[in-house]
Amino acid sequence: MGAGPEPAQSAVSSHRRRRFDVRVVPHRRRSALRLRDWRIRTKLATVLVIPSLAFLVLAAVQTQSLVGRTTALGDFAEQVGVGREITAAVHQLQQERDRSAGELGALRRAGDAADPNAAVLALTPLHAVSDRAMSELARAAAPLADADGAWRVAYSEVQEAYEQVLAVRTAVPQDVLGTDTILGAYNRVVDALLNLLAEPNPGEDRPALGDAVLRYVQLARVKELTSRVRAQLYEAARAGGYGVEDRVLLTDLRAQQLTALGAFRVAATTDQVRRYDETSVDPAFVAATRLEEQSLPRDGAAPVVLSATQWWAASEQRQELLRQVEASVLEEAVRQADEVSDAQLRTTLLVVSVVVAVLLGAVLISLLVGRSIARSMRLLRSQALRIAQIELPEALDRLRTVTGGVPAIDVAPAVVRSLDEMGELAEAFVAVHRSAVSVAVEQATMRRNVNAMFVNLARRSQVLVERQLELLDDLEREEDDPDQLENLFKLDHLAARMRRNDESLLVLAGTESTRRWNRPVGLGSVLLAASAEIEQYQRVRHHEVADLHVVGHAIGELVHLLAELLENATAFSRPDTTVDVIAVQEARGALVEIVDHGLGMSPTALAEANAVLATPPAADVATVERMGLFVVSHLAARLGVEVRLHAGESGLVARVRLPLELLAPAPAVELEPAGPARGPRGPVDLPVAGRRPEAAVPRQARGVPVRAEDVLAPAAAAPGPSDGGWWTRQGPTRGAEAPAAPPSVPVTGGTNDRGLPVRVPMAQLAAVTRSARPEEPAQRHDPDPEAVGGMLSRLYGGVRRAEAEDTTELPVPMERGSTEGGQQ
Repeated sequence: MGAGPEPAQSAVSSHRRRRFDVRVVPHRRRSALRLRDWRIRTKLATVLVIPSLAFLVLAAVQTQSLVGRTTALGDFAEQVGVGREITAAVHQLQQERDRSAGELGALRRAGDAADPNAAVLALTPLHAVSDRAMSELARAAAPLADADGAWRVAYSEVQEAYEQVLAVRTAVPQDVLGTDTILGAYNRVVDALLNLLAEPNPGEDRPALGDAVLRYVQLARVKELTSRVRAQLYEAARAGGYGVEDRVLLTDLRAQQLTALGAFRVAATTDQVRRYDETSVDPAFVAATRLEEQSLPRDGAAPVVLSATQWWAASEQRQELLRQVEASVLEEAVRQADEVSDAQLRTTLLVVSVVVAVLLGAVLISLLVGRSIARSMRLLRSQALRIAQIELPEALDRLRTVTGGVPAIDVAPAVVRSLDEMGELAEAFVAVHRSAVSVAVEQATMRRNVNAMFVNLARRSQVLVERQLELLDDLEREEDDPDQLENLFKLDHLAARMRRNDESLLVLAGTESTRRWNRPVGLGSVLLAASAEIEQYQRVRHHEVADLHVVGHAIGELVHLLAELLENATAFSRPDTTVDVIAVQEARGALVEIVDHGLGMSPTALAEANAVLATPPAADVATVERMGLFVVSHLAARLGVEVRLHAGESGLVARVRLPLELLAPAPAVELEPAGPARGPRGPVDLPVAGRRPEAAVPRQARGVPVRAEDVLAPAAAAPGPSDGGWWTRQGPTRGAEAPAAPPSVPVTGGTNDRGLPVRVPMAQLAAVTRSARPEEPAQRHDPDPEAVGGMLSRLYGGVRRAEAEDTTELPVPMERGSTEGGQQ
């Protein structure tokens, strides 16, 4: 037996197994009868085999022949049903033809004295009725456009013959065509209609339906031959005698009529023969038959010419009786065809239903098997997407932005609980998710410790910088050498910039700024304070500043944001150019534009920079290379400020949009009582960036570099109607009362006899004595940005010293929702 592993190696292996070697252990025994426990291979085989068997069963059933037979019987029933419109059209054309024959006989008898208008008046109503019947036939035949070819050919012959009838109608009143030509056109269209009536063919396996069609067709031919006899006798009656060929034609028509009647009796049913016999003994039918018998030749004598009016009335009643018998026989055929077609349709539907039931059963089984796979895949996919798009990003965001102790992140269990490959894959994916969250928690803890270290170092550095600024203030007050004082001013300004770098480090660590104001400050003062925070403050020019005020809690971070933008504008432009600052009011807040005349940026770099400004990135190594852009993006996100860079005519334009939430109304003006010892304070000419005052003042009034707190503290403490305090671009407000005695130490600007800048003590700042508009425009003054850093340094020196006592060792709070220093 081999030796066991060493204790250290065994511990490491055990740790790795616990952390990474996550095994999927079945929580119950696999069952072959449980569908969700089948293997993927088995499920796929089942999904493929079941539809194949269903297809074989479906193919074995000859549904195609059933459907074809059902379609044929349906077409047959529709063709038989169109027989109603066909017989109606035949009846109307027979009426029109027989009357036209009579009108032709009358015109031939009258000769030159014939009146064509009488024929037109008699035939025009019949023409309209025939046209309407043919239109109804065309409408009924429209659904049969896809019927069998023989029926379509027969119908096309009907249309051609009817077009000839339309052509010969106009020739009847003029008597320009022969009687045989005109009546022949009518006979052709009627014969075409009777052929179309006989066209339905149910097939050889349906002889009963074929006999039904034959019956009404034979009866229709009997009626047609009877109508032709009526036409010949009516023509002879209107003409006053028989022609040479009329007797022969009448004899032939009567023979064909008897033949057709015999064929009908052979094909008809007993009930149909009985109905015909009952119709033949009707008095109107008998009267027409007797008149017709009178026209037969007897014993070699000439046939009798019947009375036209009497014959037409009697024969029309007989035709109507035959029409009724014809309609009843046709309706029986239609009903029989519909019954057979419906029965065949039911049989086909039954067979198709059985086929569909078998198919549905096969599909259902396939769906049940496939649903098990699809459901597992769908659940696994939804869980993967939810983890990748929602849960894991939210967990990383929580860990990235945590300010207190690192919270515990719960990982949801797998949603697929089957024991197949899908279940194992879901468990493996959850294990990967759990490992990713564990790594993220470790990184968050490490990042939290690093941020705490950054905060500790930054605050210690801030304390040292504040002490350095205080020491510089003391040295500046006691220094008389102009050159040495200028160097002290430079050191003072560098220290103020070092303090801003420390605040940038706090932003990098995710800590809020400690510089807070409890009252609104004018936007102009905020811009001046930001100018005092940069190195090349002399190049900043404030052209237009709106009379707006910023809420106190956002001033420190807003000054920091604007200072970073001004620093970039001066650093990436030529030293001989200026940086223009414009602040205007908008409907949704305020807009601050910082315009430089420098190198500019390429479109790609500009798009990348705006992307960083829109979405603050996480702190990493690349942040150090572009610290200003990182700080601006995070400060803008905290304040809800929109910062965008745009390409200008020569350089870049940085636009900062302040929302209405960061703007506040101007504070109320505080008035001081006038007295003999206190009068209105006069204007003071402070040192302006880029120039040195010229007037001389005593040594005790010598000035110091202007810092941000020097601008913001008076503005927040003694606001005025113009821009929140004495520090405005419009200068001080002149009082309305009579001037009081001047102060013991005159407040004047300029330099002393040695050329050193004059210090302006804070106690001698002018105060607003009334809220009325000044009588004369105030003189514009720009404070020296060198003094801004020192004033803000003194204001917060005590705060920094107090924090130094608590930040020697920065504790890491474990409660969620707390910030550094225990602030909520």
